[in-house]
Formats: sequence, C-alpha cells, structure tokens
Amino acid sequence: MIKRVALLAVVLLTVAHGTAVGRGVSPYLPLGLDPEVERQVERVLILADMPVMKRPIAAATVLDALPKACKVDPVLCEHVRKFLDNYMHPSGVAFASYAVSGESGPGGTMVMPNQHGATETSRYNAAVQGYVQPSDYLLLSAGAVSYQDRTTPTGSMLSLGWDWAQLDLGYRDHWWSPMTDSASLISTEAPTMPSITLSNYRPLTRLGLDYELFVSRMSYTNKIELTNGNLTAGYPKFGGLQLSIEPVSGWSFSAQRIMVWGGGAAGGQSISGLLQAFFNPSKAQTTGFGTTDVIGKQEGGLSSRLIFPGKVPFSVYVEFSGNDTVAGNNYLLGKPAIAGGLQFPHVGPLDIALEVQQWQSTWYVKHHSAVQTGYGDGITNYYLSIGNWFGDQRVFGDAVGGRSASLRVGWEPHFGGLLEGQLRTLVNDSYYGVVPYRHENMATLSYAYPWRGFAIGAEIDQGRDVFGGRFTRLEGFLRYGEALRSANPESADDAFNMERAEGSELFVELGATANNVLRDIQNPTVVPQRTTSATTVGPHVGVGAWRQASEHQDLGFELEADDIQGLSLISARMLDWRYRYNNPLAINAFLGVTRYALPTAAIGAYLGAGVQWRNFLPKWDLGLEYRYGDKVSRIRLAPSDTVAHGNDSYYDITMLTLSVSRKF
Repeated sequence: MIKRVALLAVVLLTVAHGTAVGRGVSPYLPLGLDPEVERQVERVLILADMPVMKRPIAAATVLDALPKACKVDPVLCEHVRKFLDNYMHPSGVAFASYAVSGESGPGGTMVMPNQHGATETSRYNAAVQGYVQPSDYLLLSAGAVSYQDRTTPTGSMLSLGWDWAQLDLGYRDHWWSPMTDSASLISTEAPTMPSITLSNYRPLTRLGLDYELFVSRMSYTNKIELTNGNLTAGYPKFGGLQLSIEPVSGWSFSAQRIMVWGGGAAGGQSISGLLQAFFNPSKAQTTGFGTTDVIGKQEGGLSSRLIFPGKVPFSVYVEFSGNDTVAGNNYLLGKPAIAGGLQFPHVGPLDIALEVQQWQSTWYVKHHSAVQTGYGDGITNYYLSIGNWFGDQRVFGDAVGGRSASLRVGWEPHFGGLLEGQLRTLVNDSYYGVVPYRHENMATLSYAYPWRGFAIGAEIDQGRDVFGGRFTRLEGFLRYGEALRSANPESADDAFNMERAEGSELFVELGATANNVLRDIQNPTVVPQRTTSATTVGPHVGVGAWRQASEHQDLGFELEADDIQGLSLISARMLDWRYRYNNPLAINAFLGVTRYALPTAAIGAYLGAGVQWRNFLPKWDLGLEYRYGDKVSRIRLAPSDTVAHGNDSYYDITMLTLSVSRKF
C-alpha cells in the first residue's frame, strides 16, 4: 500500500511539473527537540497573525512571517532570523543537540511528554539534522534522535516538489493540533514512523487552503486481531488527511481524520476501500465493506484558532476529537475529547500558555469486531502512544478517561537567555481503571543562554507519576542554533509596539437561559429510556472576543458557562461569525464544543444562531441566541450509574439565551 501511494504521489508531481510553478521545497524546524526555538517561533507566528494548525513548521513559513512580526517586535525577529540562517545554505547542519541527565525516582515508569518515547531514566538525549539542497525543488535531509535504548532516524527524508505540493519520503514527524502540549490524533509522543507525506506550506486559493496527507508504517506487532478473533503479525499502516482554511488573517479552522489498517493477514485493502471507509466511517465500523477492505480504527477531529491582536495579543484555540462515530452518524464523533488553550506571546518580558483537556475512555486501544481489525498493542508505535502523552501515563492497554492541564511561563530577563517554568497535572478516572491511579503532577524549570552560536543550559523536572512514584531529574544541554537574547539593557517592552486592530472587541456577557434536555439512556437489555426534562431557567455568563474580518463581518470566540437543570455546562465556540448591518442590528451563527457535568462528563458539539441589538446603550449590546447540542454523550461508568452501566447515553440540550454584553 505504501509503495502504491508513493508511486501515485510521484506521478502527480511529475504531471504537475509541466503545468505549474512555485517556490521550491522547504526544510522543517525541529519539533519536540528545541523548546526555546520552538517557543520563539510560535511567538513570531502569533505576532504575524498566522495561526498554526499543524507541525513541524516549514522554515519558509517563518521566513514569510518575519516582515510583519518585525514591525511589532524587531528584537525577537532578529534572533529568530539568526536561527533560520542555518537553513539558508546549499548544505549544512540545521540543528544539533546533546543533553546528559541523571534522575532518582520510580525506575523508568515515566515517559517524558512529547519526547519521541524517552523516559526520565535516559542518561542522554541527542538529536541532529543536516541537509543538502542541490536544487530549489530537491532537498535531502539526514537526521536522528537518540536516547538510551533507542535511536530513530527522525528528520531523515527526501523532499521534492513545490510550495503548493511538497512530497516528503522518510522519517518525518506529524503533529495535528493547534495545541502545543498535546495532540489527540498524532504527535511526537512515540518514535517517528517512516512515512510518505504530501503537503503544502503556501496557502492555496482565497480560502487559504492548507492540506497534509500521509501514510506511515507502525512498528511490528504479533497482536493484530482478525475479525474472527485469530491473531496475525505484521506492520499495521497508519495514515490520514488534514484540511484547514484561513479565509481571513488570524483565524483558521481545520478538520482531520486518521485511520489504522492492515498488517499481516489483515492487509489487502484497496485505495477505493480506504476512501470508502474515510468518507463513510459509520458503515466501516458497523457493517463494513466486505472481507478485503476491513479497516481497524478511525479517529477524527475539528480544530480552530483565533489570534487577537492588541497591546497584549493572544491566541485562543479549541479542539474536538473522537474515536470512530456515534449513533450511526458520520458527522458525530464517538468517545470524544475536548481541548483548549490560551497563549499570550508577549506580556511584558513574559510569554504564557495555558492548556486543558478532557477525554473519555477507549482512546488508543482497539480490539477486533465482526467488521473491524483489532490491535492488541493499541494505537501505538513501539508500545508508545501515537497521540496525546496521557496515553502513556496509565497501565498499558487500560482505556481510562481523564483530564489534564498545563501552564507554561517563559521569562526573558534583562541579563539574557530564557527562563521557563511549566506545570503539568493529569487525573485518570480511577473508579473504573485496573489500578487506583494517583494524580500525576510534574514541574519543569529550565534556563538557556546564548553562547557562540549555541544555547547552553540546564533543566530540572520533579513530580509524581500516576502510580504514586516520585522522581527528580536534572539535565544539562548544549544545542547548536539558538534564538535567544543576550544581556541587553533594552527590555522586551521597549522593543514591542503592537496596537489593537481596528474593529476588534473584548466583551463580558451576563444573561439567563431557558433550557430543556432530552435524555436518551441506552440499555441493550431493555427499551432505551427517552425522557424530556421540564423547561428551567438558569444564569448565563460568557467572555469572548471579536475581530473584524471585513467591513460588515466579524469572527470571534466565546467561553460560556450555564446552569442546565442544576448542573454546569461549560462551552467554547470554535467558530462564531457575525454580520453587522448598517443599522444597530447584527446576526451571528456559531459552532462549539461543550462539557455537561454529569457523574461522568458528557461531551459533545453544538450549533446556534442569534440576533444582536448593538450599542442599545453606549458599549452595551443586547442579544438573543438559540443553540442546540446534538447527542452530547457520556459513558455510564460512575459508581452512581445503576442503569445501563457501561453503555453510552446521549443528551440533546436545547437553549434560548437572553443576555447583555459589555464591550471593552
């Protein structure tokens, strides 16, 4: 299958060569290997109004962002440009890093988040990437990531094509999420897989279309479960497609889906069969497409990111993802996870990022069914989660749900360098896990300073894992290539001069919500219980932002809290579109994700629309909105669940909200 996909991609590039031109291929910046550079690049892209939806980031993308970002923070841009110089030669070493460490603790049970599989007991961690570029349209990269017990040729690949269609053959990382500390579908938690990737780094058409398609090979396993329960051995395939749009500067929306299939006697899928499963996932997981096109697992997601430019700019992002489908609907995601983040690239000398996530059970595990291949080792590569780092913070194969949070603060002191602290916390749902999990906490403090073209520094990690084991880890590192400030009397505030964009608004909102809930409690032994609650009224609170997209249109974000039948409902809008008429009226339509605080959290998506009377008082708006949450789902696993224990239940939540909002 991989050979067929590679041949098809090469043919497409060859055919297109005579009909289209563009810039050549671009190398990629390190991912999960140089935190200081990655943070500085993220800041540059936010200041340039370029929302990141996938990684690794092409060096050409950052180069394109510099002119706009340099008008805002010339000092930051100067140092990022200096790092990019490593990529601007016919050949050279783009990046290199070596770290030595020592630890005391539970003896190797802690997998370090997003570090290609390294544990806290690894005594060293090394990475390098060099390149030769004989032509604008051809690039050969050679790289590796090495730590105790494993070396992977991460970054070793052949790249050819153009800015609108770059083909990468080799060990290329993938990260499909606007989140910086977690990615549900694919991340750098596991060792890099060999893959074939076709993508672009120049947005296409007026919609700002961005795409990435890849097929990769997972590690060998002898636990591939056929549909009859028999085992076979081989290399499963892992692939997917991400599409994103950025129709206006500063806002992007993406949809992504991945699939796992094949391996050993489970192979034999056709490209048409894969496409059938991709576009009709509900049928693939319920009745299948016959004996030759059996697919093992699908995961999908939607993501959005909005940048708010101002004296204190920020980026807010939301992600909704799920396993397979739910209730026979291709548009509904099953066993969902929700995530969100808020990133401030410049609060004086600080940059701050806060991220939270909650997921239901069954992530990264998959046993066989009558129509789907099963994988006894789960959705892993070398027994490590291909997605979010929480997948390795549990007993192997235990499909518990949970929640996590992270807070990262970076400080550029006047004496130079970068001091960064990060706190992570994770809670697995112990009440149905195979062991009584503890709350995991991890604190990291690092400092890096520029020295003769290198970054030299140290890091200390301290915490407690989900099994109760405490650990302390100390690391010293030397990295070739840096984007750090040396000692300089000029402060970050002196160099920063961003102003709020015309037409942008921040607001807080208060109101009341009339609501009712249709409960659909599934039970395979009796008729499902469907009941509709009486209509109640509860308080509503919201906080959000709008940024002007055109003369009459705005795009925005809102975080909402409501009381629904005596329980809290927390929601975040992924897309909020508003049209302002020449009179005081405006209309809006929105899509969001929501969490309903039942004994086990119900998670889902909602749609809505509304009307506003703008400035009915100076800086005050009056709004009326209707919203509907379809099949907000939960798994009945809490100790208090006595009906249909272990089965899904669905909640259709209808709301009518009257509110006033104060603009700032």
